[in-house]
Amino acid sequence: MSKKGRIIMGAILVALVAAVIVIWATSSLMGGAQQISRTEFERYVENAQFYTLDEKGERVPHIVDGKIVSTVKYDENGKPDANGSYAELGGGYRVNEKNEIVRDVTDANGKTSEVALKVIWRVKTDAYQYTGADASGRDRYYCFGPSAYGVESWDSETFKTWQGYGVVLEHGNPNAGSWVSTVFSVLMIVAVGVVFFLIIRSSMGGSGKIMSFAKTKARVSTNIKVRFDDVAGAEEEKVELAEVVEFLRHPKKFSDLGARIPKGVLLVGPPGTGKTLFAKAVAGEAGVPFFSVSGSDFVEMYVGVGASRVRDLFDMAKKNQPCIIFIDEIDAVGRHRGAGLGGGNDEREQTLNQILVQMDGFESNEGVIVMAATNRADILDPALMRPGRFDRQIFVNLPDVKGREQILKVHARNKPIATDVNFKTVARITAGFSGADLANLLNEAAILAARADKKFIGNLELYEGVNKVLMGPQKKSRVVTESDKRITAYHEAGHAIVAKLCPECDPVQEVSIIPRGNAAGYTMTRPDNDDAHMTKNKILDFICMALGGRVAEELVIKDITTGASNDLERVTEMTKRMVTEWGMSEKLGLVTYGSNSQTVFLGKDMETHNAYSDDTAKAIDDEMHAIIEAAHSRAVKLLTENRSVLDNMARILIERETIYSEEVDMLMEGKSYAEVLKFMDEQDQKHSDNPFKKFEAEKDGSSSAETAEPETATTANGGSAKTAPESEGKDTDNENVSRETKPDDKD
Repeated sequence: MSKKGRIIMGAILVALVAAVIVIWATSSLMGGAQQISRTEFERYVENAQFYTLDEKGERVPHIVDGKIVSTVKYDENGKPDANGSYAELGGGYRVNEKNEIVRDVTDANGKTSEVALKVIWRVKTDAYQYTGADASGRDRYYCFGPSAYGVESWDSETFKTWQGYGVVLEHGNPNAGSWVSTVFSVLMIVAVGVVFFLIIRSSMGGSGKIMSFAKTKARVSTNIKVRFDDVAGAEEEKVELAEVVEFLRHPKKFSDLGARIPKGVLLVGPPGTGKTLFAKAVAGEAGVPFFSVSGSDFVEMYVGVGASRVRDLFDMAKKNQPCIIFIDEIDAVGRHRGAGLGGGNDEREQTLNQILVQMDGFESNEGVIVMAATNRADILDPALMRPGRFDRQIFVNLPDVKGREQILKVHARNKPIATDVNFKTVARITAGFSGADLANLLNEAAILAARADKKFIGNLELYEGVNKVLMGPQKKSRVVTESDKRITAYHEAGHAIVAKLCPECDPVQEVSIIPRGNAAGYTMTRPDNDDAHMTKNKILDFICMALGGRVAEELVIKDITTGASNDLERVTEMTKRMVTEWGMSEKLGLVTYGSNSQTVFLGKDMETHNAYSDDTAKAIDDEMHAIIEAAHSRAVKLLTENRSVLDNMARILIERETIYSEEVDMLMEGKSYAEVLKFMDEQDQKHSDNPFKKFEAEKDGSSSAETAEPETATTANGGSAKTAPESEGKDTDNENVSRETKPDDKD
């Protein structure tokens, strides 16, 4: 808001406060009238009976036999009676020389003064308020009582008696309302209108820019510091984008050969993989202006505003060419047309139409390169994806082990790292982490080091940072009952033992019953490499391992708990995809079911449609049930045969809370409880400062799998390409500590 606007706003607020004070004072003082009780009000009205009218029509005291008496006669019960006697005024009242009824009052100083008899000569009723005026006609007193607007009030004995005393009765208009409330309402309407106008005026950039809401909200940066060296773990993507940089630097080199640089580059990948960082790096390397805008910035409640902002954005870009326009989260405005309830006049579709025209229409935008980022390329409009608009799609995948090591080194540039830290080992145990996850890991480690008043970030902080990013902070202070601890210990031991006995399961890295996040415990498995595919046998072993916790409860506790809800959810999802998407069911064959089940918000139809009959749906359910039951029976057999190992592992977990791969291997080899505890004591002393040492001696799994088809690679990661803890907890509805990458997990 400008200085002038602030002055106007301040003046309005001061005026409002002053008006409220005046209204409050006026209402409180009631024009100077004094609030009294109803009893006093009636007595003052009844005092009018001690006055009468003389020959001139003036009020004078009613005196009989030298005494001040009432004008009305009363019987022995105090009721008016023509045959009764006059009521004498007591209290020491007399008539002074001004012919007024007064009495002498002496104050604390001994000074005597006259005090007149208080008399109300006019009563005005307004709803439940009664106002009384004295002989001068000025309102002096008021009180509250029953409403006088009823028909029966006209025949009220009280009112008739008062009128007999010579008191005048007045009734206010009950529908007139209070002038105070009217004035206050008008002032509030005016104030709200002025404030609303100033807010709109300020948001539009002042009085001279009332229509500026149709202008683009793009942020322009001309000196980007980010370079390709700041982006690690994606060498192939750098090569693709290097051509764009070269064109922006030397466009004549390409035009002389008749080459046309891609008009648009679409960066596609999971959240946190560095798509926005890549766009900044391109602008920084090329040294050209960088226009950044979000897809949601185009959409407004007014139809046509988004299209106007698109035109304004490209007009600005043409004036600064060569340049880069970066649209983040383009799926907010570039979704498939015809999906939704807005029809052809939908504001989002109008905006998309304008983007299509600007990117490849009648006007040419040479020197303007459009870059966009999304993690939902499947829902974008086909017209937006065709050559001539987004000519090139670059898939930014999750980094492999070498890429993770490079990313860790990039993010560690401005952090004091201890000399014994080996990022290669850290990269090996963080399979499936995105660049954002790795940056968060180092940040959490830095916070932990600062909390411990350390000067350098060491291995202890990095190891805890890995677990914190995966599963949340430890909750050692949570009070866990012995019963819950025993159930959790057997549950996690069941996961670990089945994982060791299933040949295709990833190696067990850590088993713990310390609560983290929403999980009461976890079993963490770590893949040896970055395989992009998952075989049927590996998925079946994963399902069996996931059911190991529930089976352990059945065998030992002789009951089942809610702790396996997350396990059952993932087992059901994995089994369903085996049957309906991956063609891994011998009964149903090599057919996918459900590929056409798209909702209105994701792309095509107003309703979802099943691409199979009810009989096929039943067959799918039966096949899923058979797969899960077979895995359950297998887990029961494995744990029954290794019951002694299960008991020993649970006993050690109850006592030590956390065990690692070496202890799990020793238990599986048949080592005794005492031998494992002794080994753990030795390992704690040996690896107290560097928990990564236990992984450094293992085989280096840095070789990554070949790049597969994007959908297949993502699906393969759906099992446990990322370190995936098996969790249990009481609050099972909110439990989701798994960090595995699932094909339908879209941001």
